[in-house]
Amino acid sequence: MFLRLRKGRPLRPLPILAIALAMAGCSLLRGTPPETYDLTGPQAIPRLPGGTTAQMLVPEPSALKILDSDKIVVAAGPRLYYYPDAQWPDRMPRVFQARAIEAFENSRKATAVGRPGEGLSIDYQIIANIRSFEYRVTSDTGGYAHVEVYVKIMDDTNGRIVATRTLTGDATVARGTASEVVAGLDAAMSEVLIELVRWTLGVV
Repeated sequence: MFLRLRKGRPLRPLPILAIALAMAGCSLLRGTPPETYDLTGPQAIPRLPGGTTAQMLVPEPSALKILDSDKIVVAAGPRLYYYPDAQWPDRMPRVFQARAIEAFENSRKATAVGRPGEGLSIDYQIIANIRSFEYRVTSDTGGYAHVEVYVKIMDDTNGRIVATRTLTGDATVARGTASEVVAGLDAAMSEVLIELVRWTLGVV
């Protein structure tokens, strides 16, 4: 909310009550805050290969600007926009990073996995680029959730890329409500993370 000053008239200080009312009015104009939805990811990883003693670093993934936010992306053909009145608890790359680390921990097959700055003696880095993390509309009522992540495993001792892979996950969304869109994206992400853990443990 802006206050216009008339030219040539001295500005008098506003009473505290007037300032408070003005701020409240601005808040009302902004509307109610969006609902915040979290993702849980896989709680267990079935059919795993043997474990590893390697210590792995999971940096924050890279992503295009539209994905690098706390908004839920919707794709209607070539048009991309944000789901109204709904958001993630943090920027999507940070949410994905957190759930990826949890997936490795839940596997109970990785000796140590963490973020930069946590003091690990790093053997490998899991470097990811989030290419898609969106709800794709296919009809007036529903669509499907789609997640695509390109991953590189880097030997931290020499900087050599030892393996690369594109991981994808899809889940049907019967209705385009926020809760069902989030549930679909959680299922699609879980599919990606389960395969990420299986594949990584098979490489390192």
